[in-house]
Amino acid sequence: MAHATRLLSALLLLAAWWLASRFTDLRTLPSPEAVAAFLLRETQSGDLPRNVGITLWRVALSFLLAMATGAALGILLGRARMADRLLDTPLLVLLNTPALVITVLAYIWLGLTETAAILAVALNKMPNVAVIMREGARGLDPGLQEMAQAFRYDRRTWIRHVLLPQLEPFAVAAARSGLSLAWKIVLVVELLGRPNGVGYAISYYFQLFDVTALFGYSLVFSAVMLAIDALLLQPLDTHVRRWR
Repeated sequence: MAHATRLLSALLLLAAWWLASRFTDLRTLPSPEAVAAFLLRETQSGDLPRNVGITLWRVALSFLLAMATGAALGILLGRARMADRLLDTPLLVLLNTPALVITVLAYIWLGLTETAAILAVALNKMPNVAVIMREGARGLDPGLQEMAQAFRYDRRTWIRHVLLPQLEPFAVAAARSGLSLAWKIVLVVELLGRPNGVGYAISYYFQLFDVTALFGYSLVFSAVMLAIDALLLQPLDTHVRRWR
């Protein structure tokens, strides 16, 4: 039922777009069929698959880096009060620094390189992950902690059977919010300093004032990200919350 409702919503949006394009200059609002024709040409030339693939690779790498470092930092801050006091202010500063500033500084310090691009995206995402995981680590069930002490769990057993099961919902929440943030920042990073990818393509077609191309690339990449969320992250979220 939920999938049918979402499909109906998408069809209604498509119909509204088609209707609006009939009463608007096509250079301002291209029709769905014009965008589809552009995507077909880009696919046949190989530009669309290449740009989308490169951007997805950057999203995946920076996302994994941000999740790993952010989760480790968040658990540390949630479990160690002294570390939380020491690192809370730097974390807030990084959390509130605009993505554009971090990206520009990364390019200045590391050059217009792939490493700078990946680190810029990861640094923009990592504080969000850390904050969410910190809240999860702070809210661990003391009853389960007492049980682990009574049964004399070693560190590995405690992590596997006490810590991780309680943090899984927070990790999935961080992943879902992080993915939506990461791909948007990747586009900005590519627009500013990379010679390929969806962000570069959008920048190129913006200079040509090609609205059809802008619509095409935006729709394709949004569809890919929505598919990843629906097919991977939503089922994972349902799985980790199955005990409720």
